[in-house]
Amino acid sequence: MAQRRMFSKQITETDFFMDMPLSAQALYLHLIMNADDDGFIGNAKTILRMVGASNDDLKLLMAKQFILTFDDGITVIKDWRIHNYIQRDRYHKTIYNEHLKELELDDNGAYVKEKPMYTDCIQDVSKMDTQVRLGKDRLGKDSNIYSSSNDEPSSLENDFEIIWKDYPNKTGKKQAFNHYKNWRKKSKNNTNDYLMNKLAMYKKHLALNSWKRPMNGSTWFNGRFDDELDMTVQTQAKRVVQRETLPDWAVDTNDSTNKSSEKSTASSEEINDMLEKLNKRKSNG
Repeated sequence: MAQRRMFSKQITETDFFMDMPLSAQALYLHLIMNADDDGFIGNAKTILRMVGASNDDLKLLMAKQFILTFDDGITVIKDWRIHNYIQRDRYHKTIYNEHLKELELDDNGAYVKEKPMYTDCIQDVSKMDTQVRLGKDRLGKDSNIYSSSNDEPSSLENDFEIIWKDYPNKTGKKQAFNHYKNWRKKSKNNTNDYLMNKLAMYKKHLALNSWKRPMNGSTWFNGRFDDELDMTVQTQAKRVVQRETLPDWAVDTNDSTNKSSEKSTASSEEINDMLEKLNKRKSNG
């Protein structure tokens, strides 16, 4: 296997790539460095842990289709042949030959799944035109869902499943998909990577506030992913104090008696006057 790898600026310097977090960008570059001569990686999760990336970074690469994955966990770099051309005398065919047969190359040289692949594509670098182009279809993978002639509901369902698998509360899946589908069709800017970023922030918010319960899926997908989140740690929920009026039977009657006794207490001068009057009555009697 070749020990050197190349990166095409036509992929790594696009806004589509640069909009991702740095951790996802770094993971993508390390996956390329560790891929075999056909772009396949059999230990993507090991590389993820090795570089300190997260599962969210890997899922974001999948959502943006920078990588393609198979059911057994094998991963392939979608734009491998845009990045790298390997001379025949240095080329070692992948051990994942069955998966290789499931791929073909599109007009830009990127892998496409589920079709037989034209395998005679290893060229002599010195004789090959290294100028490759990144077409509009590569940057606008979701463009086919915005016109009725190219509408593919199955593609929407697949995109939805990528996010749904990672959402922490699986309540209301059918309603959630309907909200998701309507949201996606509103604008070309409503993309899966946008929701993946929002979901990553929401999960961090829940981790900081473990006392909170995740919203139902049908609720979060209904526009609640745009809620403004407080990313500070809260140890407990704020308590609301409500003043209540006690019933008559619960009022302490001692207060009223004390008040009345205080009002009926006479001064010493008044007492002396009363005693003098009593003495005069006795003497007159």
